[in-house]
Amino acid sequence: MRHILKPLYLALCFVALFALPAPAQEGRAIPGVSFQVFLDQDREETIPRNLANDAVETVIKAFGILIRDRAQHKRFDQALTNDLLQRVVIEPRVLNRDGKEFPFLVARTKQKGKVKLLINAMRLREDGYLGQPESLAPRLAKEFQWIISKAATKSARRGRLLKRDLPRAPIATNAQIKKMSPEERTKALRALLDTYIQTVDAYGSLVDQPHYEMGTTTLTKPEHVDSTVKLYDIRVRHSLRLIVSDPYFWENSQKAVRSLLNGKVWHVLMARIDERDWTTRTRVAPEDKAVTVGERGRTIQPAKVLVNYHRSLEPQEALYRETQGLPMGALSAEQLAKVIAWEIQSQITEKSLRGHVAQDEQTSPE
Repeated sequence: MRHILKPLYLALCFVALFALPAPAQEGRAIPGVSFQVFLDQDREETIPRNLANDAVETVIKAFGILIRDRAQHKRFDQALTNDLLQRVVIEPRVLNRDGKEFPFLVARTKQKGKVKLLINAMRLREDGYLGQPESLAPRLAKEFQWIISKAATKSARRGRLLKRDLPRAPIATNAQIKKMSPEERTKALRALLDTYIQTVDAYGSLVDQPHYEMGTTTLTKPEHVDSTVKLYDIRVRHSLRLIVSDPYFWENSQKAVRSLLNGKVWHVLMARIDERDWTTRTRVAPEDKAVTVGERGRTIQPAKVLVNYHRSLEPQEALYRETQGLPMGALSAEQLAKVIAWEIQSQITEKSLRGHVAQDEQTSPE
């Protein structure tokens, strides 16, 4: 019997040994920053040793260039100042949940307010970045607009049309809003974004459209047909969060803060509307299309706030200096928040609402 059990025991030990998970990879430090670079060797696909070494060295040197020129890269500097990046992970291939491949991808972590940057090793080689840190550095810098946005927002249905739940929408009264802390207002907004406030254009005007590099007039072709839709969805949500949480807006634009939380605004979105030359527009549902909202059944004529992504403010317009004459799609979340707050603050009045409805009846989108 022993001569049978012994080989069986050894075989089981052998299987158990190789079934154990691979030991965690140690990170490589980047001088001047707290996060490290890690190699993730997938069980199904591994990075060849030479490629892995070259990828790590290239990425570390590229970050070294960004650190050296930190003052020239505002978003990179902001992310470092606020310690938003937990780690950089080089993987054989970077795929999202739908199986689509990306050269870079920002993913949330379990640590609140921190994200990780995934880098596709094979694409570094295919796209000519391997061994070229000078070329890779500006490409990495572009990812930091995503790093900032994702670190500031909760995981949600990005780029998808919201299915409203009007009876359960947690709208608040002005008296309740006045008593809320910034944290409570942020929590209330988050609930409304899940049930009431739409941040994506139902007409799909940004589908397969280029997006602006933040702070410039440079247009970049999207990697996927919905990339621009998702980018501006995240940025608008980030801006709305700033409006309800930042003391600046409570002090200067209380009507805007209240309107986002009391149900008066149910659309805030970026769109491309070529037929019109305005940058922002508020449209309110006519009386016969009023909706009943909340547990108390409040009747509201909700407003839609549109931001025309490729239009810029004129020098004589309010906020021109704050926007630096940039297209709306090139604004940072902070700049966009001021534009949206100003639009709501100045336009949600009975007189202007009737005027906007009449003026824009034939404009697409609705």
